[in-house]
Amino acid sequence: MIGELIEIRGKKLYVETFGEKELPAVLYLHGGPGEGSHDFYYHQAKRLGEHVRLIIIDQRGVCRSEGIEEGEAFGLRDLVEDCEALRNYFGIERWSVIGHSFGGFLALLYASAYPGSIEKIIFEGPTFDFELTSRSLIRKTSCLLEKYGQRDLAEQGRELAEADVSIRELTEGYMELSDHLGEHRMEIYRYNHDNPTDYESYHSEEEWDEFYDRSEFHYDLLREEGEVFRSLLPLLSTVPNPMLLALGKFDATTCEKQIKAFQHDAPNGSVTIFEHSGHTPHYEEPDAFKEEVLRFINEETA
Repeated sequence: MIGELIEIRGKKLYVETFGEKELPAVLYLHGGPGEGSHDFYYHQAKRLGEHVRLIIIDQRGVCRSEGIEEGEAFGLRDLVEDCEALRNYFGIERWSVIGHSFGGFLALLYASAYPGSIEKIIFEGPTFDFELTSRSLIRKTSCLLEKYGQRDLAEQGRELAEADVSIRELTEGYMELSDHLGEHRMEIYRYNHDNPTDYESYHSEEEWDEFYDRSEFHYDLLREEGEVFRSLLPLLSTVPNPMLLALGKFDATTCEKQIKAFQHDAPNGSVTIFEHSGHTPHYEEPDAFKEEVLRFINEETA
């Protein structure tokens, strides 16, 4: 195991740290919910760790962190408070945050709650609104279902994308619909397939299965609580920190409405596009991603 288990607010979190303590501190928040952080470690720990003090975690109840027990109190706010408690644990005055996908949602919540704890925020292919993201992903899934000859399911998807249903129904409908793509499912997210992630050298298949069972329970609880279905778009105008929206050109997660809201409302926001990426520039274009992160982190602010 590369990292260590650190007890934060009564729960053991899996934490990896890279780089010298004197370097600018950066926290990475993975997506999912429940995706885990191994792919970011694999592609970015060495690249970024030479230039920043990089802290990578599996969030509470996810993958290599301690699992959440049946009946244990847990909600979205716990993930925010864990970030702040971890900053205090390491004695870091202020740090920057990279949030990928759902990690961007969490990073915006964290910045809204504790703006003084954060220097800068990088949103990599984020969702700020589960409804908008779900509708966008359903449309892309429908196109792929059509491509692979599943026309009836494609039509179901197109109808669902426009349906007047709850956000949870949209999100779970997307999960169910996308499963029908089978081996083609990652085409929803990935454009550049040149940089695979090695999982097998680090843990056995049985261990990964156990890790993802924990993650699935984590996501089940968040959906049951329902706070993840609250749009965070109104928060964009309230966060004063410098913010970078880092998007893959072929990603459907951060749909046009969310991009326009960011451009219009974020008081200190900028946008960069990775021309050869889908949802995950940090491994689809790892060198370009590293350079963009360092440029933004080291950029002088007024």
